[in-house]
Amino acid sequence: MENELFTIDSSMVDWSRAQFALTAIYHWLFVPLTLGLAVIMGIMETIYYRTGRDFWKRTAQFWQRLFGINFAMGIATGIILEFEFGTNWSNYSFLVGDVFGAPLAIEGIVAFFMESTFVAVMFFGWKKVSRGFHLASTWLTGLGATISAWWILVANSWMQYPVGQEFNLDTMRNEMVSFVDVALSPVAIDKFCHTVISAWVLGAVFVVGVSSWYLLKRRHVEFARQSMKIGAIVGLVASVLAAVTGHHSAYTVGQTQPMKLAAMEALYNGGDDQSLTIFAAVNPFAQPDWKNEHEPPMRIAVPYALSFLATNDLHGYVPGINDIINGYDKSDGEYEVPLSEKMVRGSYALTAMKAYREAKRDGRNNELEVLASEFQENMPWMGYGYVKEAEQIVPYIPICFWSFRIMVGGGCLFILLFCAILYFLYRKKSPRWLFHTALWCIPVAYIVSECGWLVAEFGRQPWTIQDMLPTWVGVSALQSSSVMITFFLFLVLFTTMLAVEISIMCKQIKRGPEL
Repeated sequence: MENELFTIDSSMVDWSRAQFALTAIYHWLFVPLTLGLAVIMGIMETIYYRTGRDFWKRTAQFWQRLFGINFAMGIATGIILEFEFGTNWSNYSFLVGDVFGAPLAIEGIVAFFMESTFVAVMFFGWKKVSRGFHLASTWLTGLGATISAWWILVANSWMQYPVGQEFNLDTMRNEMVSFVDVALSPVAIDKFCHTVISAWVLGAVFVVGVSSWYLLKRRHVEFARQSMKIGAIVGLVASVLAAVTGHHSAYTVGQTQPMKLAAMEALYNGGDDQSLTIFAAVNPFAQPDWKNEHEPPMRIAVPYALSFLATNDLHGYVPGINDIINGYDKSDGEYEVPLSEKMVRGSYALTAMKAYREAKRDGRNNELEVLASEFQENMPWMGYGYVKEAEQIVPYIPICFWSFRIMVGGGCLFILLFCAILYFLYRKKSPRWLFHTALWCIPVAYIVSECGWLVAEFGRQPWTIQDMLPTWVGVSALQSSSVMITFFLFLVLFTTMLAVEISIMCKQIKRGPEL
């Protein structure tokens, strides 16, 4: 973690980030459908349990088959994702393994075993266990997947808001001092609620879209209408909840990661009474000149909305990129020091850490207490000791800006879709254009879901751990060529897996429910 780590090949950092992003993007294609279908098929089997109608049993079984196909693919990509922490990000893993590894270990030991146990009963226990036990197994499978998501999101949230830990100068590692603070941080709670609820939306769009295909083909009409009704109800409720949790997530981001919020808004110079940008001509292929531009061109905005989103006050102060770099007065009365001071204090922390190690090695124990005190005083800015210029701490604005608008715009589209579906189902006469729209909303839902992760992860760059560890310090000491080779191997592997899943899913859908 000393300054000589700057000699790491920049292409190694780029390829490591690219490989991890590739794996995460493919993995996230499978996870939200797993979480979303778990709720919908649980509701369908609950109706079967209460009514005893064989129709609902066959309906639940059909969606469970699609759930199972998707579930298997998600496991394969998820395992590879966790291995990459050790192979490509060994410096990061060494530094935070005591903290970051705990939620991942719990996820593997508790949640994964829970869902893998009950998923077997769900698929093979229809004729072997009672209806009540089978229903419990179905819900517990979904609960296990949700708990698994909780612990993974706790680990991810800690990277964005590192709490409940202290840096041990003797071991050179972050060590957990409060498991509760790590597991129940406000960022973790907000991220979990918003992520899981948005997964319910995707699952609902998938069910509505597949049901629309049956209605367009005039096949399994009753099955399709009933599935569509449940999907639309779940989707509408989840969409409204996603909007609520999204607002709260934005507030938390504004308090803990103001640079991320500024990048999402292309907000170069902040202030009071800030408007929320609906549209602006932000070049998607180049970083804007945020130092000299007042705001992006052709901007259309809602007055006061950003201040309310970020501070719960219509007149609240929201810092822009230049404010964060130059320093500003925070809403709680404290002063956010400028980047230049953070860089100096970060250098003090790194220097004190190096001197502490040398003093301990040489047996100069009388110096350790003073050096440890100096390190702790400057430790909150340790990561800035690796920063050389302001451009390094500004995320790539175009991706953050446009991904956020695609995510929000897609959420609004889905609310309209679910309302229209329920309205026409109530009238018992639905136009074909609505079914075509619902069908095409399936790929849109995946794009919207991926954009949510792009906002979350690109927005915290350049930090592997917010304010503590830049990405270029966390990588392994490998040759970039080896990571490049595995990148393309994974690209071929994951693309093949995705193609196989789509092929199997399409065959199952064409086959239809066994009614």
